[in-house]
Amino acid sequence: MKSISQLSVFALSLSFYFLAPQAYAQVPTDEGDISKSVNEKSYSPYAGRNFPATVYWGDTHLHTDISMDAGAFGNRLGLEEAYRFAKGEEITTSNKMKIRLSKPLDFLVIADHSDNMGFFPDLLAGAPHILSDPTGKDWYNRVMAGEGVGVALELIGKFSQGEFPEALVYTPDSKPYKDSWTKTVKAAEQFNEPGTFTAFIGYEWTSLVKGANMHRVVVYRDGGGKAIQMVPYTTIPPTGSTNPRDLWKWLEHFESETGGDVLAIAHNGNLSNGIMFPLEAQYDGKPLDKAYVQQRSRWEPLYEATQIKGDGETHSFLSPNDEFANYETWDIGNLDVSEAKTNDMLAGEYAREALKRGLIIEGKMGINPYKFGMIGSTDSHTSLATTQEDNFFGKHSGAEPSAERMMHPFMKTDKGVIMGWQMVASGLAAVWARENTREALFDAMERREVYATTGSRMLVRFFGGWDFTEEDANNRLPADIGYMKGVPMGGDLTNAPSGKAPSFLVAAQKDALGGNLDRIQIIKGWQDNSGNTQEKVYDVAWGGDRKPGKDGKLPAVGNTVDVENATWTNTIGAPELITVWTDPDFDAGQRAFYYVRVLEIPTPRWTSYDAKYFDVKVGDEVDMITQDRAYTSPIWYTP
Repeated sequence: MKSISQLSVFALSLSFYFLAPQAYAQVPTDEGDISKSVNEKSYSPYAGRNFPATVYWGDTHLHTDISMDAGAFGNRLGLEEAYRFAKGEEITTSNKMKIRLSKPLDFLVIADHSDNMGFFPDLLAGAPHILSDPTGKDWYNRVMAGEGVGVALELIGKFSQGEFPEALVYTPDSKPYKDSWTKTVKAAEQFNEPGTFTAFIGYEWTSLVKGANMHRVVVYRDGGGKAIQMVPYTTIPPTGSTNPRDLWKWLEHFESETGGDVLAIAHNGNLSNGIMFPLEAQYDGKPLDKAYVQQRSRWEPLYEATQIKGDGETHSFLSPNDEFANYETWDIGNLDVSEAKTNDMLAGEYAREALKRGLIIEGKMGINPYKFGMIGSTDSHTSLATTQEDNFFGKHSGAEPSAERMMHPFMKTDKGVIMGWQMVASGLAAVWARENTREALFDAMERREVYATTGSRMLVRFFGGWDFTEEDANNRLPADIGYMKGVPMGGDLTNAPSGKAPSFLVAAQKDALGGNLDRIQIIKGWQDNSGNTQEKVYDVAWGGDRKPGKDGKLPAVGNTVDVENATWTNTIGAPELITVWTDPDFDAGQRAFYYVRVLEIPTPRWTSYDAKYFDVKVGDEVDMITQDRAYTSPIWYTP
């Protein structure tokens, strides 16, 4: 394990081992080109670099006032404000507060709900066709009277139950719907600046099955010329559906009709009540056949592992030996809390268990439907992509900073309650790409060279191969060695050389504005010789002079957080960590996956900043400290 002093992290040049110039000689067409670019170097180690050398930060799941629920909850910011804010401009929030990001994003997917797209702006404007309907007029009057939250809950409930007034449904073939989609596409085209900022065209398909969240975000690789040719897919019958199989058919139809390229990102599954990652049969009782696993593998290369509505990596019930498993879990019920959560549902909701289920399904059908990369995004409905703990503006406009938001119920039914303080300032999508363009970022997403963070911008590299050595961890350019000797996160290993176990090169650097690093862990999942799945967490690098105890556990890094003043000191942990680790328990005959989890030292949670700013006291049940983390896409081993 290698770490460096805190002071030396500030002396690193712009050619630090994670970063590189953004101009490349020639984009490689296969792995052979990458190896060639690494081997045939001039004196300058950066000349001729063809591999992805820059990480780009973005949010793939943001809602504006075009989304029916976002508008009803009080969002008065549109597409333009969302893009301007993401690009670093200071704007005014829906509740008249000034706001700005500490650092701009590199890319953004505005993913407004495809169902009834554009309805709320028309309601707010008092469109004649809405006011002529008794229900529409009632909603308008209540919104004008400041009762938007009640209207929002009613809108969502009626739509999900199929009780929305027919005259107020914006079907995809209607003029208001088409106008709204045209506006969405035009805004993305206006704010897209290749090389500087990427505005992806996208939307969210909002499937709810008895309140269980099955949402997907659809992302377009291409520009408006192709996106405008077909309106988004919805759940509105008879042309729409809540079944993901039908969404995949639409994606295939779009590509065949337009020549475009699209992908879908499965929504964080912890509110799906077990139906996001089926093992044997889908929610409708239909078995997972070859068509299902093929289509899901084809269209869903990414999973949203963390967001405002809870973290979705794993759960302490599923991973009882993982001391960091119980992190920001939302496990009360489904999306509208109409059905309480039971332990048997959890395996169908969390990323780690889904990765394990994928191994089982692959063993039976030859295809792994859950071979996904991991990203984070916000799912914010404020038009504001905010993830920093000291700059968190909530899930919707009714949850923007206030003295009351922590202790105000966020969702409340007779099945349970989720309090405001349980919102999570999460997350971000990190993409390793050659340049900041739609094409380069999209291609990186498809090959899963991405990772998730819970809001921090820590840098993480992860490579797997058969020939990494301890000396490789001494190199200040591990990416050069990583691409030459192995595959990056999202890649595959196979054909294990006789007598060899896979080795992994992993490196991480702290967020310049965040906490030091506590440790790097590699999580392994595998299918044993009996057909059962197993998992194990390995601490592979850490800050300080700690040593694992007799039980194999690494002592805690410590805690320097001053909750009352919402601050901490970076006197523990390490600014960067790098190591080479070889699997000590490898069995060449067993399917396996490996991914990296990087933990920061404890820092103040957004609730600490709220308590200090508004001078409020909260109960012991409120979490005031957090440990931000990153989850890389896995590297899979197949016998």
